[in-house]
Amino acid sequence: MPEVLEKPVSSMDRGIVLEPLTPTIGAEVQGIDLSTIPGEGTLAALREALLEYKVLFFRDQDISTQEHLAFAKQFGELEVHPFAPHKEGYPEVLAITHDRDSKGRENKWHSDVTWRECPSLGSILRAIEVPPVGGDTLFSDSYAAYEGLSDEVKEKIEGKVAVHDFAHFRKLMAKRGKTAEEIEEMNRKYPEVEHPVVRTHPETGRRGLYVNAAFTQYIVGMERGESDRLLQHLYAQAAIPEYQCRFRWEKNSIAFWDNRACQHYAVSDYWPAVRRMERVTIIGDRPR
Repeated sequence: MPEVLEKPVSSMDRGIVLEPLTPTIGAEVQGIDLSTIPGEGTLAALREALLEYKVLFFRDQDISTQEHLAFAKQFGELEVHPFAPHKEGYPEVLAITHDRDSKGRENKWHSDVTWRECPSLGSILRAIEVPPVGGDTLFSDSYAAYEGLSDEVKEKIEGKVAVHDFAHFRKLMAKRGKTAEEIEEMNRKYPEVEHPVVRTHPETGRRGLYVNAAFTQYIVGMERGESDRLLQHLYAQAAIPEYQCRFRWEKNSIAFWDNRACQHYAVSDYWPAVRRMERVTIIGDRPR
């Protein structure tokens, strides 16, 4: 079972206060204004909090796109997503809008861009417009998902690697009329990659499941049927409520999650209402 945090509310010097959402994952950060870049002490406290809680939430942050980018850059280099639409003039900012003509489709447990050789360290999502009810995002602790497995399953996946691919985006490209040559160019640019089924976090040293239903294709060295059955079991761990927290969005709310330590699921229960978000993603390292 996952480690249970002792403190219901923790005060971290430099003026910020953390209020955990659950014993294993998620905390709201209070006492901070992201319209200006926090000082080094506060940034260090935020990095420490992200490692402990896996996802941080901020309320009432009426910030600009430039301020959103400036905050994200304090944690690393930013990626440009090659498939998703970006905000005009800002290639690093994903524009994620769903309305009557575009139903939400992120309702599958996943960690961002695991089809990259060096997937995301973290993502910072800002709510621009939210439905009156619905459209929550769930987050699941990947450490807890691994630690809760039986010894038999842990032994079966020890040392295994799995193939990750942008298959979903490839289908979208074809649907949008991209030519076979254009799709093949993306295949060459972003070939299938292998990542460990159990990843060791580069900063905490903790082990967590690193397969997801959106991008993982199969486990290398296993018969395909066995691989499929095992992956379905591993995917299902993210759906265990004891490993999760759930965030209800408000306008100007921000979520900052560690893609190395958790998965997320955007609930698509608000159609035909509008949900408009902007996401900035921090480049990570090669999973080990």
